[in-house]
Amino acid sequence: MPLLANYHTHTTFCDGKNTAEEMVQEALRLGFGHLGFSGHCDPEGEGVPMDKPAYLREIRRLQQAWAGQIEILAGLEMDCFGPTDWLEEADYCIGSTHMLRPVPGVTAAVDWTADRTQALCDTYYGGDGYALAKAYYETEAGIADRFPCTFIGHFDLVARFNEELGLFDEEDPRYLTPARDAMAYLVREKGLPLEVNTGALNRNRRSVPYPAPPLLRFLRELGGEILISSDAHQKEKLAGAFPEALRLARAIGFDHVNLLTRSGWRQQGIAELLDGE
Repeated sequence: MPLLANYHTHTTFCDGKNTAEEMVQEALRLGFGHLGFSGHCDPEGEGVPMDKPAYLREIRRLQQAWAGQIEILAGLEMDCFGPTDWLEEADYCIGSTHMLRPVPGVTAAVDWTADRTQALCDTYYGGDGYALAKAYYETEAGIADRFPCTFIGHFDLVARFNEELGLFDEEDPRYLTPARDAMAYLVREKGLPLEVNTGALNRNRRSVPYPAPPLLRFLRELGGEILISSDAHQKEKLAGAFPEALRLARAIGFDHVNLLTRSGWRQQGIAELLDGE
């Protein structure tokens, strides 16, 4: 039985390539039981502005149109420095750190392009990738203090271009210590699940999902909970790399993933999802 749920889904309301209706149709074709939409809420002047009222109206329409066939949730992906309006109107919230504020008045993304990430590191962190990573994880640790999150998205997004740029060694204590500190705070103090995000793996931008294996192992040691999401920006990627993520999670010691439903979290065994592999 494959994993038939995704909670990190983008549409033409923000930076996705398909409409919400097209995403639902693809989810139905795949046999999904759950589909969560997660339109971006980026800081003003950054990313793709989203018409949140229109977005939420359309997801509510789809919920009614397909009631009984698939459970659809209207979520928001909230950036650490983004606006929090409409948060109370959403069914859930992904807490994601895309941006840093290295100096007052400057907001810069860590994940747009490799060149921009390198420029951010060179301009504000003296070319020191470990300083960039430390600033990122300090920001990440504080995201759940800024607004209520349902779960944390792509925890180590700062490493998106690291395989290309070599900004830091992802097993070096200078990198792992601030990352582990942030993760421990979010899991132990805030009680938040973390998604295993297959988006960069899906799009051949990384060889591993987020969090990378060293951090996923630490999450297991913490007793943290996981869900798997594809960060789909097009319908063809809705279930992309789910088997790889499930196998990795099992190898690290997780025996279940979590599904988000209208009645709360529900566990599903990884052995069942891998159908006895």
